[in-house]
Amino acid sequence: MSKPDAGSGKKEKKPKKAKNGDAKWVATIFICTMVISGLISFSANLLMENSGMAVAFLILLFIVLLGILFDVVGVAVASAQERPFHSMAAKKVPGAAESIMLLRNANRVSSICNDVIGDICGVVSGAASALIAAQIVLKLGLTSEGIASLFMSALVAGLTVGGKAVGKTYAMRCSTSIVFAAAKVIYWVRNFPKILLSQKKKR
Repeated sequence: MSKPDAGSGKKEKKPKKAKNGDAKWVATIFICTMVISGLISFSANLLMENSGMAVAFLILLFIVLLGILFDVVGVAVASAQERPFHSMAAKKVPGAAESIMLLRNANRVSSICNDVIGDICGVVSGAASALIAAQIVLKLGLTSEGIASLFMSALVAGLTVGGKAVGKTYAMRCSTSIVFAAAKVIYWVRNFPKILLSQKKKR
């Protein structure tokens, strides 16, 4: 009888680790989605209930644009290549290392941007459009909310789908620039305390 391969035991452990990692990732996404969705929904509802029609429309537009922006980043990360950032990282250009980090975690980054943030913005914008429809009914003295709700739903859907279609085309053409811009934001957020302290020392 042939002896079992010495490396076979090690190979069997990898799927278990991968499954554990996937389970943790799913649990993390689930919790983050609930927290972010709750915060955005609560903030949007609070602002819209205590504001006029014009401000409510601006808040709705901001939510839609936020979803489109994150969709653009998610597509850009999935489309860009690492090569342009390696020489920049060697020269220690701010944001280069963060760009490589984003690209090496492209699946998770695009999942967060496109699925988590994008879907949250879609749900919240739907709820926000319903609130605006209710305000329209009250101000115009309409007997039914159906027409106002239909108009708002169509408007939000048109803005979201149209904006994402334009955004995806732009993201695929300018993926490197978009990834670098997102990475620079991460860099400044990460190093803000250090930058602030260094500026104080210079003074």
